[in-house]
Amino acid sequence: MFSRREMLQYGLAGSAVLAGLGFGNLTRAFAQQALTQDQLLRFEDFGNLTLIHLTDCHAHLRPVWFREPDTNIGMGQAQGRAPHVVGEAFQKMFGIAPGSPEAYALTWPDFADLAKTYGRMGGFDRIATVVKSIRAARPNTLLLDGGDTWHGSFTSLKTRGEDMVRVMNLLGSEAMTAHWEFTFGTDRVQELIGMMDQPLLGANIFDAEWDEPAFEPSRIFEKGGLRIGVVGQAFPYTPIANPNWMFPEYSFGIREERMQQVVDDLRAEGVDLVVCLSHNGFDVDHKMASGVKGIDVILSGHTHDAIPEPVQVGETIIIASGSHGKFVSRVDLDIRDGRMQGFRHKLIPVFSDVIEPDAEMAGLIAEIRAPYKAELEEVIGRTDGLLYRRGNFNGTWDDLICDALLSERDAEIALSPGVRWGASVLPGDITREDIHSVTSMTYGQAYRNEMTGETLKAVMEDVADNIFNADPYYQQGGDMVRTGGLGYSIDPRAEIGNRISDMVLLKDNSPIDPARNYTVAGWASVNEGTEGPQIWDVVENYIRTQGTVSPAPNSAITIMEG
Repeated sequence: MFSRREMLQYGLAGSAVLAGLGFGNLTRAFAQQALTQDQLLRFEDFGNLTLIHLTDCHAHLRPVWFREPDTNIGMGQAQGRAPHVVGEAFQKMFGIAPGSPEAYALTWPDFADLAKTYGRMGGFDRIATVVKSIRAARPNTLLLDGGDTWHGSFTSLKTRGEDMVRVMNLLGSEAMTAHWEFTFGTDRVQELIGMMDQPLLGANIFDAEWDEPAFEPSRIFEKGGLRIGVVGQAFPYTPIANPNWMFPEYSFGIREERMQQVVDDLRAEGVDLVVCLSHNGFDVDHKMASGVKGIDVILSGHTHDAIPEPVQVGETIIIASGSHGKFVSRVDLDIRDGRMQGFRHKLIPVFSDVIEPDAEMAGLIAEIRAPYKAELEEVIGRTDGLLYRRGNFNGTWDDLICDALLSERDAEIALSPGVRWGASVLPGDITREDIHSVTSMTYGQAYRNEMTGETLKAVMEDVADNIFNADPYYQQGGDMVRTGGLGYSIDPRAEIGNRISDMVLLKDNSPIDPARNYTVAGWASVNEGTEGPQIWDVVENYIRTQGTVSPAPNSAITIMEG
């Protein structure tokens, strides 16, 4: 008889074998022949239950280009550990051949060139095909949505999230958790929940006044005689990263003791499997897996990481399924005697030119987009280089947004939030939909005010500590704030207050004076009553004026590895 640990280790080995049958060792074959849907979906069935996971689609209904990060610095114990490995190092870690479909999907090198070969990824009509295929092969299947689903596109902004509720209802998602969803405000969140065919689970969301649970913490699903307990974990720092005045009724937090309590309660009810549907972010999930006992599977979201193999922490496996609809995770589990005995996993790449669109979902997407089709497709300008956002520091999309703020708001310095969402744009046309992909939100006013050099330094240090604190439980942000008109050096591993140095005003290369006032433009302020034009209008006006934009490497930020 195998011990549980031996079985789990076997399962992990099985995962690698299955990757070889599908998205792993077919790399050489893919280079020699066209990809096929059968190859992408091929999977040797295992066990008696299947989990399907997708997360962080950010309301991108159609296929997209999306370049993975070139910088993802791991702090403390996370240094050098996936997902804090990028590019060629990531390829080497997972045995990925350069130039392969796998390299294109999971890493950033040669992205623009490889995109011409392998095409866009994602699209909910393709995701629907993948989900239906898995369900046809595996009757005992549970589809779970990790959140950041209602936010991030033109249509989600215009319909106030209803487009994504309709799509997820049709897809048949059975539970979700949340983060950006709350930026539609408490009343709208409750309206959308009323339209949903699935529960919104959040064990860590409490009533701010009464300190009582505000959402259903977990739900038990029955599949083929098995009882699966699913615990929801919303983004713990939603009131810090986003405007708390939009949802003042709720308090959040990691609440590790609460998670342990809910897991223990589910075990007491005799569930066969405990799944944490999480929007913590990968490093927080990794730490939580060490501290909370009894979780079998964590389906991780928020940090947009795509990792081709499960990460095992003790007896818990963590699944990271990427973002923007690029991947769907399939996890087959062998559950016997009330315990997880083994697993097999496949991170399915959703190559949109290969996977046949599902007609029913394609029809719904066309219906949702129809009232806005002309606005979405209007060409605003062109780019002669790749526009992307993803990484710890500025991407070319961020640089373009900062340039627009400097120009259109007549500012010396621009600040843009270090959000991870937003599709890439290959050289060619820039449409209004492209602009909204990286700017759509419910508090997009572009402010203009004055800050002293001392305040600027304090802001930069505070954000840096949110990103690069060695303790994952204190990492409260996305990526580093993007800057325009400002150069600086950063040592991520320095102590708080000492990470940022050599701050320079780029227009005259003068050192930032702590006592001087600087005109600063930015957007996405969490302060209520912020005034200014919407950021998408600012960016659109700037691109129209330029006609063609020319992204260039950003040399204004120096990263020091202390």
